[in-house]
Amino acid sequence: MYRHFLLHKPHGYLSQFIYAKKRNKKLLGELFPFPEYTMAIGRLDEDSEGLLLLTTDGMMSEIVRSKSVEKEYYAQVDGIITEEAVEQLKNGVEIGFKGIRYTTKKCDAKIIHQLPDYIGEGRRIRDERHGPTSWVSLTLTEGKFRQVRKMTAAVGFPTLRLVRIRVGNIHLQNLKAGEVLEVGDFSTITNSSMS
Repeated sequence: MYRHFLLHKPHGYLSQFIYAKKRNKKLLGELFPFPEYTMAIGRLDEDSEGLLLLTTDGMMSEIVRSKSVEKEYYAQVDGIITEEAVEQLKNGVEIGFKGIRYTTKKCDAKIIHQLPDYIGEGRRIRDERHGPTSWVSLTLTEGKFRQVRKMTAAVGFPTLRLVRIRVGNIHLQNLKAGEVLEVGDFSTITNSSMS
């Protein structure tokens, strides 16, 4: 019987259970007594937060990582992002990927004026004296290495904090950082809900 979980991954954790290098890193197994053979579907880098799906079913991982499944991120950026920058993000921007220039696919992007409570304070990014910040939502069907961070930097608004809030039709809901919810399955995930 396969088991499936939603996790609100906190900042500072790797999206894995084993880390072979010598440096001491925080791993997912420290957050919850996951069963043997649990794997993270896709990953969020150590600096990123938000929705991470975990499963004991390897086939489910392939379905979720497919190009048809949207992932929505909220990015806190340096400065007050402009509508012009959001339009650029929507239409695709050039980023570096594995040493080559890559133009991102069209995506949904919008300015976020009111954050949901479950986003939480997160870690302190910086002192307010260093200037204002703002939030933007990006919904992608691709996931190149650190893509969202590279995209916002490409339009002049570097990402300071990144939270994934949705994978397909599965939302972060009201999970707080570090909380885990066991679910029946991820069968509804492939229905896209692009706004």
